[in-house]
Amino acid sequence: MQRLNKELRFIGHLIKLGLAGLMEYRASFLMQAVGMFINNGVYLVFWMLFFDRFKDVKGYQLEQIFLLFGFVALGFGIAYTFAGNAGRLAEFIAQGRLDYYLTLPRPVLPHVLFSRMGSFSVGDLTFGLMMYFFVGKFDLLSPILYLVCAVLAAVIFVSFSVITGCLAFYFGNASFVHMQLQNTMITFSLYPIGLFQGTIRLILFTLIPAAFVGAVPVEIVQTRSPELLLGMIGVAIFSVLLMTFVFQVGLRRYESGSALHVNL
Repeated sequence: MQRLNKELRFIGHLIKLGLAGLMEYRASFLMQAVGMFINNGVYLVFWMLFFDRFKDVKGYQLEQIFLLFGFVALGFGIAYTFAGNAGRLAEFIAQGRLDYYLTLPRPVLPHVLFSRMGSFSVGDLTFGLMMYFFVGKFDLLSPILYLVCAVLAAVIFVSFSVITGCLAFYFGNASFVHMQLQNTMITFSLYPIGLFQGTIRLILFTLIPAAFVGAVPVEIVQTRSPELLLGMIGVAIFSVLLMTFVFQVGLRRYESGSALHVNL
């Protein structure tokens, strides 16, 4: 427990440094965050126009769409705001940029993930928080479930990003594949799960766990099912364990880079 507390304090210190770095360029930071917020809003307008004509899509109405977008945006925002390097792991591995972290007396993976904060994703985080007010569930339990599920979704986002980023240990420059897999997960998570059947539905609950960052949290808030919540907690824990295992196995294949990089 003492070691865990020590590492958590270290991660907290990294986040403070990352936030200070963002505040050094406030205008750029705000423009990027606002730009992503507007981008999410434009995509949501499409669904609002759609439901103005069609009232139901596979059991989803506009309220469920608001929840779906809220969970995906907030989970993504939490994940890539605080673990800003999760989406760049394949690039780090291919360029030999893990050398810096391997020389320091800290666990490599959390140090890499939390040594940078994302700026664009702050817009997603803000958008996800705002979406809850459109849902109108202001009882005592629903906001708590919303935040808990969003944090679990963030854990799954980061874990999936790390696992796919570890492809670079085996295939060299896997940055493009890494990015495409992340985009695939985001894209499928933004659609009602009832649209997918058979093999595709199975994939969205397993290989590409898009259902657990969108559809399952929506169901948890709608039904308040403790079984579903425990299941999602289990998936989040399993994803962290799998992420750690895959990274540690891949790290044995890592080859140092010869390029000089400055880490701030």
